[in-house]
Amino acid sequence: MRTYTLDEIRKSFASSTDFNEIFDAFQAAMNQDVLDIEIYRLLFWNHALSVDEVRLFGEKLAAKIPDAAYDVYLWLASVFEVTQGETDNYELAINYYQKASAARPAEPDPYLDACDCYEPDLNIPPLQTLIEFVRKGLDHVSNPISLYKRLSHLYNLAGDSRQSEHFRRLADEADTPGGDKIQSE
Repeated sequence: MRTYTLDEIRKSFASSTDFNEIFDAFQAAMNQDVLDIEIYRLLFWNHALSVDEVRLFGEKLAAKIPDAAYDVYLWLASVFEVTQGETDNYELAINYYQKASAARPAEPDPYLDACDCYEPDLNIPPLQTLIEFVRKGLDHVSNPISLYKRLSHLYNLAGDSRQSEHFRRLADEADTPGGDKIQSE
């Protein structure tokens, strides 16, 4: 296999429209142990790639560099959150937010970022999916105040004022000086 310079890899990832050329550059980067994750961001944002191709590259990268899996999954989620496709990319975004949370369960960002992609007019991703995901995060995030607040908001959007109030109260109590981690119902 041909050896690529970092500049050649960057150029291919950023501007090539030929899948085979991009794939060859990716394989070379993997074989050459290119660990600069920023280079791979260019690949994820290459508009010539299909959703499945972006997923292929992201999954291979996460497998090759497990320490970077969290960041890779967050980037993939953000790519799918803002791109339009033939299918509902919000489902893919949620899938990758879930993978990011599995890679680092104590990090609140995947849970919160997943909520930010909610489209109320279309109810996508479904509110119940978001609520369940954020509730799972309560078991792992050391300071769940932001998750409590987000759950209060989500339940409010769902029309469940009792649960909305419950999580608002938990957030207020946990936010007071000396407030310990409070378990949800």
